[in-house]
Amino acid sequence: MESEVKEYPKFVASMRKTHTILIPSMLPFHMALFEKALLVSGYNVEIMRNEGPDVVTEGLKYVHNDTCYPALLVIGQFIDNLNHRTDHDKLVLLITQTGGGCRASNYIHLLRKALDKAGYGFIPVVSLNASNLEKDSGLKLTYSLIKKIAAAMTYGDEIMYLFNKTRSYETEAGSAKKLALDWVEKIGEQFGKKKGVSYRALRKNLNDIAKSFNALSLDLSHAIPKVGVVGEIYVKYAALGNNHLEDFLVSEHAEVMVPGLYGFILYCLYNSIYDSEFYGHGKIKKLGSKFIIWYLRRREKLMIHSMKHTKFTPMKYFSHTKDLSEGILSHGTKMGEGWLLTAEMMELVEIGYDNIICTQPFGCLPNHICGKGVMKKIKSLHPDANIVAIDYDPSATKVNQENRIKLMLAIAREKIEENEDAKL
Repeated sequence: MESEVKEYPKFVASMRKTHTILIPSMLPFHMALFEKALLVSGYNVEIMRNEGPDVVTEGLKYVHNDTCYPALLVIGQFIDNLNHRTDHDKLVLLITQTGGGCRASNYIHLLRKALDKAGYGFIPVVSLNASNLEKDSGLKLTYSLIKKIAAAMTYGDEIMYLFNKTRSYETEAGSAKKLALDWVEKIGEQFGKKKGVSYRALRKNLNDIAKSFNALSLDLSHAIPKVGVVGEIYVKYAALGNNHLEDFLVSEHAEVMVPGLYGFILYCLYNSIYDSEFYGHGKIKKLGSKFIIWYLRRREKLMIHSMKHTKFTPMKYFSHTKDLSEGILSHGTKMGEGWLLTAEMMELVEIGYDNIICTQPFGCLPNHICGKGVMKKIKSLHPDANIVAIDYDPSATKVNQENRIKLMLAIAREKIEENEDAKL
């Protein structure tokens, strides 16, 4: 007797006007712009911002504790949010899927199982992906929507980059964050007027954003530790996943640098090319990836050029970053964050961020291998590199994580003092 395949509720086009799509939080500036891009495309969306111990508790209740920490947090955030609202019959949950070997591709199935157990099995779950998964979804990635999302990612990366370059040096507390939020609101308003998406509009806005951050009053008279953050995409970016790591580093008088979302997206696209080159399949997908890479690199160039006449050193072109992993980790290594982890650590050291925190989520074995596994090699190439791996999981205490980071910062400060003494 054949087992019946369970039919799950689906998000259909007719729900666009009647239902609200809940989206997990990750990158605050980017997510606010993605939210606006979806709103102006006809979708009612809401970014979830609930945090606290209840999120972890709900995740542990409905997800096996051997599942990776990001899955536990995302599903826990969904369940906790649903527990505090009554409009369940008008909700849809959105989750991203990479379509690769990462277990993130299975989050949607884990979420559906959790919803069934929690009594919310009637709520549709929609997948946002570029891998032809969940093809019957009412969420369609039209060319117009993709252009808006690409523009939102471009603005988000520049705003995040400049915010991190200035927040630790501002003479007026909160001025950098206020400027960043003002730009998010302004770009969002442009999206609402069907503006801000064209190549010309991007160039103007990016130049204006760079100039406005350059005009902030900053105190650059004292050297402080410069810390780069790499790791699994969710734990690297989401404050919920890394216990507000960036805020903690700033409170410890350090400058933070987190590589942009562009790097991860381009990494995924280049992997399609390497699949074709290494394994001889996916030739059509390879051509499509090359076109998207060309499209994104034109916008990456705008970001970098916008900082040309400012006091800020711009990010490197990703075409340069990807090559930094050569000789350390093959481009065929793509599980977890694969060769991207190595490339980003090498880039951070190259641009002056010798102190690096590698965020390691519990349950992501590839991320541990591609992170911890290359640290010895990187240190042999760059003896001054001060790299620490921090594990994030339900049982890890924030105090222990912060104490390990403080030890890394103490070493960084000693190096600064030694350099200052050497100049005397």
